[in-house]
Amino acid sequence: MSKATEPSQRIGFPIAGITFFRLVLNTSKRFAYPFAPVLSRGLGVSLTAITSLIAVNQITALLGLLVGPISDRWGYRKMMVAGMALLGIGMLAAAFFPFYTVVLVALFLAGLGKSVLDPALQAWAGSHVPFDRRAMVIGILETSWAASTLVGIPLVAVIIDRYGWRSPFLVMGLLGVAGAVTLFFIIPREKEIPEADRTVSWATYLGAYGQLVGSKAALGALGYAFFVSAANDNLFVVYGAWLEKSFGLGLVALGMGTSLIGLAELFGEGLTATVSDRLGLKRALFWGLGLTTLSYFILPFLESALSAALVGIALIFLAFEFTMVTSFSLCTEILPASRATMMASFLATAGMGRVLGALLGGFVWQTGGIWATCWLSGGLTILGMGCLKIGLTGWQRKS
Repeated sequence: MSKATEPSQRIGFPIAGITFFRLVLNTSKRFAYPFAPVLSRGLGVSLTAITSLIAVNQITALLGLLVGPISDRWGYRKMMVAGMALLGIGMLAAAFFPFYTVVLVALFLAGLGKSVLDPALQAWAGSHVPFDRRAMVIGILETSWAASTLVGIPLVAVIIDRYGWRSPFLVMGLLGVAGAVTLFFIIPREKEIPEADRTVSWATYLGAYGQLVGSKAALGALGYAFFVSAANDNLFVVYGAWLEKSFGLGLVALGMGTSLIGLAELFGEGLTATVSDRLGLKRALFWGLGLTTLSYFILPFLESALSAALVGIALIFLAFEFTMVTSFSLCTEILPASRATMMASFLATAGMGRVLGALLGGFVWQTGGIWATCWLSGGLTILGMGCLKIGLTGWQRKS
């Protein structure tokens, strides 16, 4: 029996464990955003210094390009364990040595841990889960992203309020170490890779990325990831300013808006798990892209009422999350011999798109308001759809 047809009961428990510990990892990735003022006061540094920490954390997504071929050579289980270990080491260091430089390194290691774990996780799912159930499993795994906003961040707030700003680092550090140990035991041991095949050199990278560049489907998927991610962050960085300006929302109300986005993301992930396999991944992906594009274009027309605007924003993030998680499921099959390389490249390219979107967002908003923002996001999404359409034309999944 091949890995891709393993009985579901053999991977059900690992999926549950991975989802929980990935929730911890995602929380470590996101908690610095809302608690930046608390961290700045605790460390005795400026808020700008904390935003620099966040930027370093984001840059680690690009390091996934170095990790992908290693995962394909060394095994996905080992890399998932390593990702959790990096989180544990970094967070514990910050808990016991509360200095700016140590916290900088801690957040870097947390971001690196995610860049190590995520491609390996998706590649592992691609090699162990039948294609006709791929979206269901990856949709379940991706609920840890929305849950980090809905569950992880509120729990961090409670912990900070009761035990101080250093306490989340201690809790996440201990959970990171526990996660590394737990994943080591609950993820089935993979077939031993021959010593010669574990060697990583420049030739390894040239071979892996040469295969990727030579695949029209892979390049189309990377173009899609770049443009749709830029489109989403172009709106994401200014939606709060729009709600504040148009409806006079205060800090608490904006926080509730963020929770609404988390709920929309969770619903989108659940929709992927329940619908995408039945529709077929390619069909579901293009339907999701169409809905995302339409949602961007509709949002400016909803400026007359707060409730309508919030529904519009929720619809955008629901459709975007559904589309992205469905694309994860499809992309695990584009280069089946180099799944981690493919997914690391996909995530890194999406990260570069987010950087572009964040840089564009403020300028576009100040220049043309919500109309310019949404029409640019819609246009970028159409570009992403075009890249994907060209890339997947003629592509067939290998048996």
